[in-house]
Amino acid sequence: MGKQTTIHNNSDTKTRGDTITCLGQTFSSEKERREYFTKILREKLKDPDFRAIEGFPLAEDEDILTLSDPPYYTACPNPWINDFISEWESEKPKKSEEEPYHREPFAADVSEGKNDPIYNAHSYHTKVPHKAIMRYILHYTEPGDIVFDGFCGTGMTGVAAQMCGDRSVVESLGYRVESDGTILKKEYSKEEDKEIWIPFSKLGARKAVLNDLSPAATFIAYNYNTPVDVKEFEKEANRILAEVEEECGWMYTTLHNPSEDTLNTWTDAAKSGSVEKIKSLISGKDSSKDFQSDKNEIGRINYTVWSDVFVCQECAEEIVFWKEAVDKEEGKVRDEFPCPHCSSLLTKRNLERSWITRYDDAIGETIRQAKQVPVLINYTTGKKRHEKEPDEFDLSLIEMIDSFKIPFWFPTNKIIDGKEIGRLNNLEMAYIHQILPFRSNLILSKYLSLVENQRLNLVVTSTLLNLSWMYRWRTNAKGGTTSGTYYICSTPQENNAIKQLNSKLIDLITAINTASNILSVQSCTNIVIPKESTDYIFLDPPFGSNLMYSELNFLWESWLKIFTNNKQEAIENSVQKKGREEYRQLMTQCFKEAYRILKPGHWMTVEFSNTSSVVWNSIQTALSDAGFIVANVSALDKKQGSFKAVTTTTAVKQDLVISAYKPNGGFEERFVGEAQTDEGVWDFVKTHLKYLPVIKTQGKELVNIPERDPRILFDQMVAYYVRRGYLVPISTQEFQEGLHQRFPERDGMYFLSKQVSEYDKKKLSGASVAQTTLFVTDEASAIQWLRLHLKERPKTFQEIHPEFIQETQMGWSKNEKGLELSVLLEQNFLKFDGKGDIPRSIISYLRANWKDFKGLPDDHISLKKKAADRWYVPDPNRASDLEKLRERALLKEFEDYKKDTKKLKIFRIESVRAGFKKAWQEKEYQTIIDIAKRIPTNVLEEDPKLLMWYDQAVTRVGE
Repeated sequence: MGKQTTIHNNSDTKTRGDTITCLGQTFSSEKERREYFTKILREKLKDPDFRAIEGFPLAEDEDILTLSDPPYYTACPNPWINDFISEWESEKPKKSEEEPYHREPFAADVSEGKNDPIYNAHSYHTKVPHKAIMRYILHYTEPGDIVFDGFCGTGMTGVAAQMCGDRSVVESLGYRVESDGTILKKEYSKEEDKEIWIPFSKLGARKAVLNDLSPAATFIAYNYNTPVDVKEFEKEANRILAEVEEECGWMYTTLHNPSEDTLNTWTDAAKSGSVEKIKSLISGKDSSKDFQSDKNEIGRINYTVWSDVFVCQECAEEIVFWKEAVDKEEGKVRDEFPCPHCSSLLTKRNLERSWITRYDDAIGETIRQAKQVPVLINYTTGKKRHEKEPDEFDLSLIEMIDSFKIPFWFPTNKIIDGKEIGRLNNLEMAYIHQILPFRSNLILSKYLSLVENQRLNLVVTSTLLNLSWMYRWRTNAKGGTTSGTYYICSTPQENNAIKQLNSKLIDLITAINTASNILSVQSCTNIVIPKESTDYIFLDPPFGSNLMYSELNFLWESWLKIFTNNKQEAIENSVQKKGREEYRQLMTQCFKEAYRILKPGHWMTVEFSNTSSVVWNSIQTALSDAGFIVANVSALDKKQGSFKAVTTTTAVKQDLVISAYKPNGGFEERFVGEAQTDEGVWDFVKTHLKYLPVIKTQGKELVNIPERDPRILFDQMVAYYVRRGYLVPISTQEFQEGLHQRFPERDGMYFLSKQVSEYDKKKLSGASVAQTTLFVTDEASAIQWLRLHLKERPKTFQEIHPEFIQETQMGWSKNEKGLELSVLLEQNFLKFDGKGDIPRSIISYLRANWKDFKGLPDDHISLKKKAADRWYVPDPNRASDLEKLRERALLKEFEDYKKDTKKLKIFRIESVRAGFKKAWQEKEYQTIIDIAKRIPTNVLEEDPKLLMWYDQAVTRVGE
């Protein structure tokens, strides 16, 4: 492992005089602590059962040991996690049994930017700003609580947990911190007509257990989450960089406006291959030429732009793409351009590459590679920047450097096969070192040869993307790589590696030393953590085929010598033979483990970032199958679109944040005895309502809480029963009636008695309810639109019809059977026929909108005439009768589907849902399976209700 420079300073260790205590062991120094736990880890690595833990990385033992810093961070499953959890739990203040844990879901939308040194110090494919995560941790936890992140990436959850104890950072979020550590949040009181401050949390660091399948991710996270002696880190890094500069700085030398004699002298020196000759010219000690008389200036290269070379299909002559296709002033690439040799009109698509063959000394093979030539050098003299075309000296210097044999280790392993990394096959790049220019490989390898502490490897990993061929040139903007891809453009920019290392070091020293947490490398499908030991979970997992993490991390991991074991990687990837079903199964396993380790009654937050309804449905299904119940979905705006969000019209601009809870143990124990009775239903509803937000605001307006809608409540109850293998003991109609009898209703939402008083108080203070916007695409959304439309404004068919047509002008979903407005009204709403008592909702509407009706009695003839033929939302008792008629019609249509053996292309999805529910109740599982096979796959996968019935039916038949 070599000599270890002491730059570690973990605050979780206890210092007593000149000794250090860690997990009950006392040591004379950090070095002794590390050696002690490294010896234990070395023995653990010999245990086959330990290496069989899911997600164990692909690496040699010595490489795992070198990268690790046990017991805080291991580049493999961390065997000390449980010891830390036990120690942390013992240090917590005892809580009163009279004050059980309870939180409503964090229902506010969050917006946090990325312009923070901690966020920007090291790139990663996706990152949630730590300040955004802080809001969730402060809401759901107390000081000393244990937070878990199983897809930790660069460890922002750990940083957030630690910074919950930093007064200045907490106050930067807009909160106020009292002298006793109480944290208050600002709310607007219409009643008092002023802003008021409400206490909601306590100042104090939380503990975090961070895990990821990727060794590269956890190594980055380790540096963010394990305190370091920053001055020693900076001193040691600068010492190494000074040595690199001394030995390799000459490689980025160019000449500014040289005379012909000067240019020839330098060119001859480069062609001679003599490093000492070049260095002597740079230092001015060469006596063969008086450079001062030629007013020669030496420039420092910032970057070199290269260009692909193509072959014209018409004349077979070579074309330098930069010269013919790039508009340097505009910084744009022309779609069409003429061949400089034959004037044929060309596009990049109809050109073929020019190829060269060369001997690659690093692998001892002759390889074929795409031909590239340097076309632009950006350099600095003094404090001024200049640009020029490469001259004879520049070309000779590049040729001289390329002829060297790199004397230090650098990765030359073969590139893995993959969906995203496979795009490098088009350039015939087969080895990892080919992704970087030769100069970059040489300088990074030189830097690593001088490193004595693994933490300093972070300076290398932080620069790798900027030093790769993936960095693209732009004229009017800062260049960069295309996040989430291995895309190499036709005009890549080779950056000065030494300058990049120095720049990243400055970024890193402002970001490290922020937290003290525990890190591990393993799969979330089988977490080595005790049952019910975690107070809160925050997850930002992979979403379908959005990003190929193991492939994207392969470049970093090649330099760290430890690779992701992607067998349990939860993604959709054709090369890994993982589709939607495999992805869903893996995510279900991950969520089941999260459910197992979370304390009853506590919360998990899942950030969702994907435009696919199939993936969204997979996540919801996986959460439900694991036992979680979703209580709220809000938005998280990172204030910066990813590559796909910027270029794809269907991409989301805001990530969704799912708040899900694990039911408390008391309810689950009661449910076992109540499951087949009505009491089980109402116990579930009562318990579930406790976890739902009471008030959700947008600005100063109240926002409708869909989770409190009777239909959503019914669906949640049914899903809870079905996924536990029980028949649902109550019909839709009975549920509607029982809900109305047992719980107060406001604005179409149901509350507990204590909750409704809070809601009423908010409304009485003057807060108005924001209008809900709906897109009508199917029967369910059409009914919901009509409910919202008719709730306060009962209307005639003639009044409703034009607005309904406008709402449905985009058409119904592809496979959804479109319904006429008349059918929707007759099956779901009531119409006053002009006889008997006028419904209260119609009277209220008429009197509120027509002055002439205000003083008239309820049975006045003019009121009845105006009220006649108006459709309105029935009260719950009348609604249950309607629901019976509607369900009868839906089931009748389902019977027709059963008789027909053809594929169902256009059908009424509500009928299939009702039919599946009835078949489940009657244990006709094969009926569900048979109909599901006749439904288009995408419809089944995108509908959470249909998929739930189908999955459960398959399980029952399998049993």
